[in-house]
Amino acid sequence: MESNIAELCGAVLSDLKFSHKTYGEIFYTFVLGIERRSGYIDEINVMVSERLIFENPPRINDFVEIKGQIRTYNETFEGRNKLNIVVFAKEISLSENFGYNENYVYLEGYLCKSPLRRTSPLGRDICDLMLAVNRMYNKSDYIPCIAWGRNAGYAESLGIGTKLAVEGRIQSREYKKKLEDGTSEMRKAFEVSIVKIEEI
Repeated sequence: MESNIAELCGAVLSDLKFSHKTYGEIFYTFVLGIERRSGYIDEINVMVSERLIFENPPRINDFVEIKGQIRTYNETFEGRNKLNIVVFAKEISLSENFGYNENYVYLEGYLCKSPLRRTSPLGRDICDLMLAVNRMYNKSDYIPCIAWGRNAGYAESLGIGTKLAVEGRIQSREYKKKLEDGTSEMRKAFEVSIVKIEEI
């Protein structure tokens, strides 16, 4: 089984935006909105090759199905390093079930930082994890994950280097970041919200 699987279905929320060109192949990004049962919409950045969409490029309000992987890369922005998290599309198609939302992620990787357990503003136990997931050409993606409740208690006890399998969904959330000059700004974070976690 692959070690990095993302299966998404949702509504296209933005136009295609040029990302980069490599070996003559152009890549674009767009935002996919996936509605949770609660009604909250996760806004996920998707990267796609021109070669997958040249016949039928996704348009705003299209419902699309995507099969791919979570990819991460560092970008320097205004003098600071930023971890960018995208879903790299390997397959994309118009959904036959308009309005159907799906958000499934499966990862196998190694814990590369000590787990950080804390309490959410609503009083729930949570634990932050960073998973290093290997891919081809000796590269790795460093994927932030978050465990809740009993899973948070279990995750807190795990050591660096532990190999884990996790299932869950990729989510977006806004948070307020305090800046050095005393002001604050709204930022967006992306992470995998864990439903199931086990050592392998």
